[in-house]
Amino acid sequence: MLEGFDAAGAPKLRPSRTPITLRHLLTHSSGFVYDMWNADMARYLEVTGKPGIISCTNAALDLPLVFDPGTAWDYGIGIDWAGKAVEAVSGKTLGVWLAENLFAPLGMRDTGFRIRDDQRARLARIHARTPEGVVATDLEIPQSPEFEMGGGGLYATVSDYLRFARMILGGGALDAARVLAEPTVGLMSGNAMGDLRCRPMKSAVPDSTNDVDFLDGMQWGLSFLINPEPLPTGRSAGSLAWAGLANSYYWIDPVKHVAGVYATQLLPFYDAQAVSLFGAFESLVYDMTG
Repeated sequence: MLEGFDAAGAPKLRPSRTPITLRHLLTHSSGFVYDMWNADMARYLEVTGKPGIISCTNAALDLPLVFDPGTAWDYGIGIDWAGKAVEAVSGKTLGVWLAENLFAPLGMRDTGFRIRDDQRARLARIHARTPEGVVATDLEIPQSPEFEMGGGGLYATVSDYLRFARMILGGGALDAARVLAEPTVGLMSGNAMGDLRCRPMKSAVPDSTNDVDFLDGMQWGLSFLINPEPLPTGRSAGSLAWAGLANSYYWIDPVKHVAGVYATQLLPFYDAQAVSLFGAFESLVYDMTG
């Protein structure tokens, strides 16, 4: 566990006091973090020369914790480690396992870690909001990675991801294809972090993300953000949601049986204009559904 830095700037490390469980990984209560929202981890990467997670190299996962497992919440690379667990149990790469057990049964034909030749012409490039305006970038997830990220890196379409959201609304089934047992979806959809609560994420890498303040007091399931109170947009208490770094957002409302997916290719994360438009979109959906 990282406990800061000594006078010479070297990391101060100690063993964690508790072991990491799969539940810790899935609820972001393991102590693993992303450097972009943790200044100490950003400094650790700089001091040690460790690569960032976007490199998709195994060395990017060789990081210390920042708190003892089960004692706090902080968004991080726990899901990437959960993906490693799937590979260890199945004997398959994460991409192959997901394709066989989720994407193919659900008809998510455009979803995967690698971009097919026939997809590249339809690929929306990631853009960045800069002082000079919104500019296109060449940022792309490595196409020959050492590991496929459980926490990100899939390419997809809005319609594909909406099929995933509809499957969750359907209790694990969509169009006669069942990929999860209904009790499993129920387990995934409830608070899985006990008395812990999510907290705001402060940016340590401004080019990648702004400060993220909507999380304070929220709960986490396996592995969804859960709002314990209704939201002004019309979203019911107990709904499921999360986001992608390039300002992509979704929600799943099991009470009103409504789901929505909104996607951009824009950095940094939590862009004020993108978030405002997402809120307007969500409110309009609820206005239309009554």
